[in-house]
Amino acid sequence: MVDVVTSILILAAIGTGLLVGYLVGRAVTSRSKELEFAPRLREARQDSVEKSRSTLTGQFLEKLAPHFLDFPFDPTEVRFIGMPVDYVVFQGLSSGIVERIVFLEVKSGKSDLSSDQRRVRAAVEAKQVDWKVYRPPG
Repeated sequence: MVDVVTSILILAAIGTGLLVGYLVGRAVTSRSKELEFAPRLREARQDSVEKSRSTLTGQFLEKLAPHFLDFPFDPTEVRFIGMPVDYVVFQGLSSGIVERIVFLEVKSGKSDLSSDQRRVRAAVEAKQVDWKVYRPPG
């Protein structure tokens, strides 16, 4: 009987020791990971905030661009599209004679054209532009 009780107590002590060791090791490891990743997490959050702020500023400026004094087109001839280009300008529309159509992208800071915008620019430069009329059925 003593052997069975002793065996159970030894197994319980070993199990408890393993459990405590596991929990302590997990706490120490997770704490050191938190300490290791905390600066990178702060940097990532700061970078995200800066990019978001830059994007919002760009979107705000692209909407206001036609109202700036140095805007190179008549604001009444400008139509906002948004994607993949910001505006289509119909030069001469206000006088009744459209002389030129311009795809206009407004960029702020150091931002560059997206890949879609570069593809649109290439199609325009290659004169791959058409006029179509679509009439829905009915």
